[in-house]
Amino acid sequence: MYPKRTAVRAAVVLWTAAAAFVAGCTGGSPPASAPATGTGCPAALAAATAAVARAERTDASWTGPTTGPAAVPDKTLVYVAQTMTNPGVAGVAQGLREGAAAIGWRVRVIDGQGTPAGIQAALSQAVTLRPSGIALGGFDPLLTAQQTARATAAGIPLIGWHAVSTPGPSTRPKLFTNITTEVADVARISADWVVARSRGSAGVVVFTDDSIPFAHRKSELIKRQLAHCGGVQLLATENIPIPDATQRTPQQVSSLVSRFGRRWTYSVAINDLYFADAAPALRAAGLPGAGPPFNVGAGDGDPSAFQRINSRQYQAATVPEPLTQQGWQIVDEFNRAFAGRPASGYVAPVHVVTAENSGGATSWDPPGYREAYLGIWGGG
Repeated sequence: MYPKRTAVRAAVVLWTAAAAFVAGCTGGSPPASAPATGTGCPAALAAATAAVARAERTDASWTGPTTGPAAVPDKTLVYVAQTMTNPGVAGVAQGLREGAAAIGWRVRVIDGQGTPAGIQAALSQAVTLRPSGIALGGFDPLLTAQQTARATAAGIPLIGWHAVSTPGPSTRPKLFTNITTEVADVARISADWVVARSRGSAGVVVFTDDSIPFAHRKSELIKRQLAHCGGVQLLATENIPIPDATQRTPQQVSSLVSRFGRRWTYSVAINDLYFADAAPALRAAGLPGAGPPFNVGAGDGDPSAFQRINSRQYQAATVPEPLTQQGWQIVDEFNRAFAGRPASGYVAPVHVVTAENSGGATSWDPPGYREAYLGIWGGG
């Protein structure tokens, strides 16, 4: 997701081939710098191409809940953020504020600053405030076992966003529900995009944060899916904690360029922010903004990622979370908890964004959910 233009002719050739393939999912030829191993996996390539074509559709209708309890009045929520420098965490906070305002509730956001001590202190503060509910934004509740136990003992329901690796209710840790796309689906489609875009011939670097169980599992699933194609070579896995990404990613990327050179043709990251931090190093190395390496973010689809994709500068695709919608979903799930009803069970489907299907947007905001939730909360 982070290359720039060196030779105009080379860039035009690369993007002509890329556009022909992505737009039609057939034809074209692999990038000039891809490993010369052929497609390497005809069956995997065909399956990946079909899956990516489905995920790139932008005309899907709302498949979430349309029935549920009417709004329970006069509630206060606290959103404890892993770090508000994580665009995904911040995007959900924005959606949560919007949804809470629509239902008539109050929201307070407390930033954990990206450290275990900071997150524990933030959650302690949240419990002390005795809100109606607490949302956990992007961190493992097992790291805050004492604070979550206090919340449970106080009868405060907890809802997670990317708090555990699977969507839905959780008993350990105790969560009314956890909101996320299905990590296996996100991992699979991001790896499929690499296989399809490269025509089954790629040298790949994976960026992850092993300190977050959700992220670690995602990167392991990505690598497992890539391994289904014999023409795809995993060059390296870079473990860079998200709070350290700005400082560490440029140095690591420079090292990767030195180590692998033209063999590095694709990257997959568990979060788009790695590519923002990699851009200066890729630019300094004289690599083209339009690729290679061609970079895909397996979450979260923040506005800066869309801007890089739309301008073809150091990011080619993302598998975005519908962040605003998920903020609204947190509100709806709390409303169900307050009304004594079960969680909705809704899991947003995966979507792939490229310059060809983004329509110039800066976020993935699927249609229909606002109307649906307002209809539910209004008793209609």
